[in-house]
Amino acid sequence: MLTDVDLPAPGLLWTRWATLAATLTGIGYADVWFVDDRGAHHDDHGGSWARLALLDGARAVLYGYDRDHSATAAADPPIDLLTGAPGWLPWSDLAAPAEAERLGFVVWHDQGRWSRARYSDSIADGLVDTVGAVLSTENTLAELSEIVEEWGQHELSTPAERDEVREAAEKLLFAAVRGEVDGDAVERLLGRLTDPALDLRAALAAAARGGITAGTRPPRIEPGERPPMRRVRRLSSGEHDRLVWAAMHEAEELRRPAPPATDELEALAAWMRDRSPAGDGHCTVLAYADATSMSVQSGDRPPADRPGEGRYHAFHELNDLVRRLRHAEADPRYGRWLFLRVETTANGMRIERRYDSWPEWWDDDGVSGPWRTNLQEEMETRGRAWRPAWVALLDPEVAYRPS
Repeated sequence: MLTDVDLPAPGLLWTRWATLAATLTGIGYADVWFVDDRGAHHDDHGGSWARLALLDGARAVLYGYDRDHSATAAADPPIDLLTGAPGWLPWSDLAAPAEAERLGFVVWHDQGRWSRARYSDSIADGLVDTVGAVLSTENTLAELSEIVEEWGQHELSTPAERDEVREAAEKLLFAAVRGEVDGDAVERLLGRLTDPALDLRAALAAAARGGITAGTRPPRIEPGERPPMRRVRRLSSGEHDRLVWAAMHEAEELRRPAPPATDELEALAAWMRDRSPAGDGHCTVLAYADATSMSVQSGDRPPADRPGEGRYHAFHELNDLVRRLRHAEADPRYGRWLFLRVETTANGMRIERRYDSWPEWWDDDGVSGPWRTNLQEEMETRGRAWRPAWVALLDPEVAYRPS
């Protein structure tokens, strides 16, 4: 299912984009808004990016990703942004970011309208956040003024100078629409800058690449070809996590010998008795640990904090003790436990370890749990006979289906 998108014509988007590219290139920033033979690009160098490509027949494609606002990229359940997309799109450029969950929006222009795969308007795709500067003439004029003030480090201190910059930006953009950008139009806007100073040759070369100078035209790409098969995410990251966690809930512990008594276990028990909340030695620790992460949940009698110590002081001590115990009890064949429950009394102790399953005493909120990559690392240290059946679900390919 497709839906129409209200965007300016591709030629207008392109002209504004190329104008920003020329002005920024002219003051030494050639890699923010720029044009090459594959289209127009925007890169904020912080993880957000966009690209506009033109094709013959008044066709175009606009796609990208915003690191903060492209909720479509990791939606739960997943959204296939390429469902129903035409075969002429640049599929070779779209496949990799789509598979890596770094594609937030894809819209294409054909037969006079912009279209995209249908998804709820309540799910942000990041298009406006990424390319808002070219979505209207007013936005582009504001961006050109910002290039003078912010990028060009030139304070517009009087209303008269602000009006002058506004007029220069309007004339530059008007010249770009007509394909007649020249040195005078660029200097009128940027000639006032001193540090950085205008490199007119670089600015005009960028304008020519964008097809907004006399005798030039914007680059166009060849139509793409839809791949016969492609990897499409059928499970979101959250769904994949929950699939693994559900299998861990259902798994049974493999029979393995209990680890030998260690000084590390006695050290943990002594620490717990010392931090007994009632001062009677009764204390409970519930912990999950793997090679790189650890978390705890409150049991019936969680370790007590001491007056005056930092908020996470007790956790850091417990983290050290649990990791030491886990290392001491590790076995090259059986592996290392993942979940640990220890209950102490004044003179005794009860301990439960889970190597293969999610215990009933560890709360599952459906959102937070063991990372699949960490679980995979843990399982790879074990002998194959000691890996539970759910290990097969850790394969990243489980989340994809061919299409």
